[in-house]
This record gives sequence, C-alpha cells and structure tokens, in this order.
Amino acid sequence: MFTYFFFALRSEGIPVTILEWLTLIEALNMGLADSSLSRFYRLARSVLVKSETHFDRYDLAFMRCFGNTEVPDEIADRVAEWLRDPLPQYLFTEEERNELIKNLGMPDWEELKAALEERLRTQDAPHHGGNRWIGTGGTSPFGHSGFHPGGVRIGGDSYGRSAVKVAAERKYRDYRSDEIIGIRQFETALRKLRRFSTRVDGPKDLPDLDETVNETCRNGGLLKIVMTRPRKNTVKLIVLSDVGGSMQPYAKICGRLFSAVHKATHFKDIRFFYFHNCVYDYLYDDAGISSRRAVKTDDLMNNFNSDYKVILIGDASMAPSELLMPNGIIYWGETNEEPGLSRLKRIAGKFPYSVWLNPIPEKYRASDYGAKTIRIISEVFPMFELSPDGLDNAVKKLMVRK
Repeated sequence: MFTYFFFALRSEGIPVTILEWLTLIEALNMGLADSSLSRFYRLARSVLVKSETHFDRYDLAFMRCFGNTEVPDEIADRVAEWLRDPLPQYLFTEEERNELIKNLGMPDWEELKAALEERLRTQDAPHHGGNRWIGTGGTSPFGHSGFHPGGVRIGGDSYGRSAVKVAAERKYRDYRSDEIIGIRQFETALRKLRRFSTRVDGPKDLPDLDETVNETCRNGGLLKIVMTRPRKNTVKLIVLSDVGGSMQPYAKICGRLFSAVHKATHFKDIRFFYFHNCVYDYLYDDAGISSRRAVKTDDLMNNFNSDYKVILIGDASMAPSELLMPNGIIYWGETNEEPGLSRLKRIAGKFPYSVWLNPIPEKYRASDYGAKTIRIISEVFPMFELSPDGLDNAVKKLMVRK
C-alpha cells in the first residue's frame, strides 16, 4: 500500500524524491506516526510535500490510497466486547486485574454509568467548556466536542476526525496553481515579470545604503549620505488576445488573466490588442474587434521597440487555410495578402521575448479540431497552458537573457 502511495503522489504531479521517501520510512521506523492514520497523514505531508500548492494533490492521492481504510463492523463489535471486559478472569487473577486497571487507568464502566445518572438528575441547564456537567467542549467525561481520555460522547459529532475525512474535505484546493482558481494566482506569476533599474528619470530621493556605508568609510568615519533614484521595473509588455468563436468558452479564464494584468502596476508600459483566430493586417483596441478601433499590424511592428515582451493568448485552433493561405481571413469583407503564419513569424522575429498562452490543456491538443494549427504555431512561439503554472513558466521564458 505504501509503495502505491508513492506512485499515487507522483501521478498527481507531486515531485516526491526517493530521498524524501526514505526519510518518511525512517520516520515511520522511529514510531513518529504512532500507528495512527491521522498522524501518518500529517507526517507524510510534512516530509513529502514542499509547497502548499501541492496540498490538494496530496489529499487526492491520500484519498485514493486510504479512502477505503475502514474498521469492519465485526472488528468494532469485538473491540466493544473486549472493552466491556478487557482483562478476562481466565487470564488474570482478581488481584492482577485490579492492579492492571489501576496502572493503565482503565475506566470503571459501572462508576461512569452511575456518575452519568447522577448528572442527569441534578443538571438543569446547558453547560459548555467545563469539567463536570454534560455539555460541549471542556474536559467533562460526558458530552461532545471536548476531550477526556475515558469519556463518553453524548450527541454532536466527533472532533477526532480521521485523516481520510480531513483529506476528503480538500480544504487546500484553493492553493493549487495548476488550475484556474482566481486572479491572485495570476498576479503572483506576473510579479515575477520584473527587471529593476535605477537608470530612470526623476530625482535622487532614496538613500543608497551601500554607497552611504562606502562613502562614510572613505570619509574617515564621518557620515556621508548618498542618495539615488528608486529602482523601477523597466519591463514593457504587449498582450495580444484572441476573442470570439472557439475562444468563447475560455472568456472567463481570459478575463481573470486580464484583470490580473490590469491590476499590475509594476510595468513600465503595457498595451492590449485583440484579434480573431490569427493576426492579419489589423489588430483591434477592443474585444469587439470593431473596424473603427482597428490598428495596422505594421504600425505595431514599427512603433514598438524589440525590448517589449509579447504575450499572445489564444487556442491556436482554426482551419489550416486561415493560418497558411493568403485571404484565409474569415472576417466579412476583408482580405489578407500575407498569410497569417507569415505575420506571426514576423512578430516572433521582431519581438524575441514572446510566448503563447493556450487555454486548451496540452494533453487534449492532439485530439483538438485545430491540432494541426496548434502544432504549427507552437513551432513559432513557445506555447504554455493558460494556467498559473503555465504563466509562471512563460514568465521564466520571457525573462531569459538572449
């Protein structure tokens, strides 16, 4: 079962190493799990999982391996029968039984029963958090939601939940970074798209601590404060997004990314343009791709320097003619003498720091309607999934020095 658990973790995408697995085995040999599934759940997670973004995947693997680990009814009956007489007469003398009960702290069931009956006769109101009356919380031997090693739960639900139930709750699903959860994950990835510089316009109004120390030392210990300009992000970004048609199912996903980009204030410059299926002679300033808001693609090439980083967003799924042939454009009343693929290659040539984000998961692209065009475009631009993990990898690609 434990070997299967290792492969289940790996199949969920958790990067568990052999060294970490051996560390877990060593911890088990030391008795750190204490024969408890709940303790094993927490121990294995602390040893094997290095990021909270993998906690939900860990819960899924744990459920797959231990979800059916239950106590059979007949065993529960036998345990209950044993509790009624845990030290049989035929194994121990009366004197030995009494001594063991005293040393082990075994509950006296008759005494508990009598105490409960006495509480029921005398208690006249709810009680919470105490150590005597029937209620919730506290350390009373009767009630629920509290703790007493030899107590009896009355009403309520057990708070000593099993590890399987904890895993089934999947309370860490919002920490995942491989699924589209919200804007926060995109913002986190975009923050890595930074390149700071002090060579910017503006007054020198920020103390330079390193140079202040150096100059003070050179000045014989007399303080000499050196000021500098604040470091600012010099990254400039162009976002080109496919809209309409086959991109409609991904509108919500794209909206989250666009919200994250709009909320990002750390870029030196950021521009947005839209297209449908492929880039042709024109790009558009709005998602309605209205001809009144059209911008010549050649103007984009001529007016923006090659130091702009470019992110293209689209499923890259279209008829091959739309990508490969002149006049392949499907806009009503419009033509294009230059094939869309040629346009894309020119964009990639002008802006060497460019990537393509595709909302279609990679494992489904080969069977997609536009499998051929997806493959061709992925040979022009490095293609990543439109997910926080995909964006994170795309950002790393954009920041590689060439």
